[in-house]
Amino acid sequence: MTYNLAAATIAVLHLAFIVFVLLGGLLVLRWPKLAWVHVPAAVWGVLIEFFGWWCPLTRWENYFLEQAGRAGYGGGFVAHYIMPVIYPPGLTRGMEIAIGILVLVINVSVYMKAFR
Repeated sequence: MTYNLAAATIAVLHLAFIVFVLLGGLLVLRWPKLAWVHVPAAVWGVLIEFFGWWCPLTRWENYFLEQAGRAGYGGGFVAHYIMPVIYPPGLTRGMEIAIGILVLVINVSVYMKAFR
């Protein structure tokens, strides 16, 4: 596997993880046992946004980009790939907190419905 392919694979997996964190609670409505996987993932996603941590997938992607002779990126996966699509450049700390709150609200709402 080339370094470029490894970096691209991690980027796709990272995006899939983010979608799962944000919307995986909807899958719990159909398969309640999936909550055992989704709750820790959602908590991790919220903590990353609230505390400004870097996801290990970002580090691995940057490592493979650098091994392929390409520049890595700073600011994390969401800031690099997602925010330029949704928001203008310049991700702020307030935006990160808002993303964390959005993830929390969506998932708490879904879990309240799932376990009624």
